[in-house]
Amino acid sequence: MVSTIEDVIKFLNQHGFSVTTAESCTAGLVAALMADISGCGTALQSGYIVYTEEAKNSCLDVSLQTIQAFGLTSEEVAREMAVGALKKSSSQLVVAVTGTAESNDSLDGVICFSYGLRTAMGYRLMSETRKFEGKRNHVRKAAAMHAIISLPEVYEKIQLHPEIFT
Repeated sequence: MVSTIEDVIKFLNQHGFSVTTAESCTAGLVAALMADISGCGTALQSGYIVYTEEAKNSCLDVSLQTIQAFGLTSEEVAREMAVGALKKSSSQLVVAVTGTAESNDSLDGVICFSYGLRTAMGYRLMSETRKFEGKRNHVRKAAAMHAIISLPEVYEKIQLHPEIFT
């Protein structure tokens, strides 16, 4: 089990994988935390910061209908962000993050993640929603760390059962 960003970078490099990020509420923090680690040059390919509806739509082809139907803080939007990142990169793995790091309602701290893997059978996606406690930047950092640390586990789950992830 990996527990540090360094471990994740080693895992990615050992498997010859690169990652592309698609980030909304974390605003590039996932990519920045990975870039802090020596050796990330082959593991981190690219990152998209898509904070607004317009950016999600124009940069990653997230459907405006999906955004209107499910809201920006939704696994459906995160999944479309992940697919857009897979289509626009040659990375084997992508991680998409969208959510609300700060609000005065029930969405406060609710973050949606989608992980995508490029396979011989096409794209495989896994998504989840988590709630983080704390102030805005604490939530953003916790979400970014979760996104990174989860990559090896997500890869293993999808590799073991690719048929259940679509």
